[in-house]
Amino acid sequence: MRRIYGRKYLFTAVVVLVAVLSIKIYSLVTFPHISDWNYNQLKKIDHQKGAFSFAVFGDNKNSITTFNNLVRLLNSDDILFSVDIGDLVQDGEKEKFRFFINQIRKSERPFLTAIGNHEIREDGRVAYYNLFGRFYYSFTVGDAYFIILDDAGEYNLDPWQVQWLKEQLEEALKYKYRFIFMHVPLFDPRKEGIMSGHALKDKEFALGLNSLFEQYGVTMVFASHIHAYYRGFWGKTPYIITGGGGAELVGTDPSHDFYHYIKVNIDDRGVNYEVKKVGSPDFVIMDRLAHDAWIYIYSFIVLHYLDVILVVLTIYFLLTIRAVKKEKTE
Repeated sequence: MRRIYGRKYLFTAVVVLVAVLSIKIYSLVTFPHISDWNYNQLKKIDHQKGAFSFAVFGDNKNSITTFNNLVRLLNSDDILFSVDIGDLVQDGEKEKFRFFINQIRKSERPFLTAIGNHEIREDGRVAYYNLFGRFYYSFTVGDAYFIILDDAGEYNLDPWQVQWLKEQLEEALKYKYRFIFMHVPLFDPRKEGIMSGHALKDKEFALGLNSLFEQYGVTMVFASHIHAYYRGFWGKTPYIITGGGGAELVGTDPSHDFYHYIKVNIDDRGVNYEVKKVGSPDFVIMDRLAHDAWIYIYSFIVLHYLDVILVVLTIYFLLTIRAVKKEKTE
């Protein structure tokens, strides 16, 4: 009886292990077969509108609860499109991109992306290009010119992109408003503290780029990379840092450290910017630390639960084989 009992559990373990492994393989095989996401989203934008609004945010980094809430808020808001300016995922692992794409497919408005430094980890730059298309691009809506840049390397822009940018800014002079989107900001508005320094590492290049923005009268530069909200001027260039898309919040300042997106309204009177807050944890350091830890734990479980199950089942399978072998020797 003991041998039959042990073999029964061995058979069950094999069946369950094969079933879970099949599900895992299926999830890999059915990786979203999309390409040129941004180009296809641009085609969906209604260019016939006069006054319009759009949303900007960044640094969701495979957030689940907060980012899903943000997408729901975007769906209920009166916007024409939205731009996620980088750190869409924790790293370039394909499973993380798959999860992010399934999230943004719930967006009821065109959803555009820029590449961030986390996307290029684990050889993710290739995956990003295959899914979303060009690393930098431009488009127009009404009397506004939009330029999305790639500074994911955190150092500067390559010479080809700089030349392209100059050509785009020259063309943009025909338009009333010129908006720049980049993941890494030119400079970090935080003067002190251990977290300061989240900006382009080539300071001379950043100064030159800022001069270029001033020369062409850029209306607003949007950046993220810093998981907070800041607004100010770099010289004469106005900027907004909007890194509250769902990633960990490292500070506890109610003026800056909260989840949000920026709603930009354009009409005959000009441009105005609204900070739209999303539910955030309390402004207490221990609450923040616990919340940040849970973000990563929850994300790991949701993204890799099949892997966890496979490991547990494999261990159980090996222990069951050992038990069966032991029965045979008795």
